[in-house]
Amino acid sequence: MNRIDRLLAQILFLQSRPIVTAEDMAARVGLSVRTIYRDLAALAEAGVPIAAASGVGYRLMKGYTLNAVYLGRS
Repeated sequence: MNRIDRLLAQILFLQSRPIVTAEDMAARVGLSVRTIYRDLAALAEAGVPIAAASGVGYRLMKGYTLNAVYLGRS
């Protein structure tokens, strides 16, 4: 899975649950927790509104959605 696919998958995973731990995300995509932290930082830098609660997990800010769009070649 390339990085773009992984970041999109993480956004969709965050959308599907009220709160997600970095450990849950790492297990879902088969990566280290440290990589998840880097990816979450990259998403935040790109403008994805991610809220973090220390010791609890991560969530998307209320009202943010990413619609699944086909980005492949036609």
